Amino acid sequence: MNITADIVKQLREITGAGMMDCKKALAETDGDMEKAVEYLRKKGLQAVEKKAGRQIKEGVIYSYIHPGSRLGVLVEINCETDFVARTPDFQAFAKDIAMQIAASNPKYVDRSDVPQELIDKETEIYKEQAREQGKPEKIWDKFVQGKLDKYYQEICLLDQSFVKDPDKIIRDLLTELVAKLGENMAIRRFVRFQLGE
Repeated sequence: MNITADIVKQLREITGAGMMDCKKALAETDGDMEKAVEYLRKKGLQAVEKKAGRQIKEGVIYSYIHPGSRLGVLVEINCETDFVARTPDFQAFAKDIAMQIAASNPKYVDRSDVPQELIDKETEIYKEQAREQGKPEKIWDKFVQGKLDKYYQEICLLDQSFVKDPDKIIRDLLTELVAKLGENMAIRRFVRFQLGE
């Protein structure tokens, strides 16, 4: 199939990938737009995995004060270069994350930050719930894991549904940004202030 500049441009608009990557994806998939999008997504995720070990010492500390000045957030988001930290995409992401923290009040960035004693306590509570609901003992582990996953979605920023698009979680937004901007990134830490707390 002949790959025209228009179809390459169309794929670029859909995915945000580079022109040459779009052209290659279309060539690999015989011009099938859906397969080309999938091809680029897979390549993007592989690129994200490769970038994961790279140093991230640049970035921004973004502040957000909710209208009325009764709620504020400071969040540190890191990347590899100050050039990327100044891009509109990175700045927009920082703002979205600060607003997410203001709206959803997570306690931790990631599951690995949750203290083990808190996980143990919740596990005991969920086992007791399974026992009281008369669930067979052989499914308790599955029941507890399901409950823990829901708990993580409440308290861990990266597991939360994005307030602007509940079909996506914050971890997916971060992965998409890494793939788009071509640098390793991380939400390092945050603090949320609410008047009177």
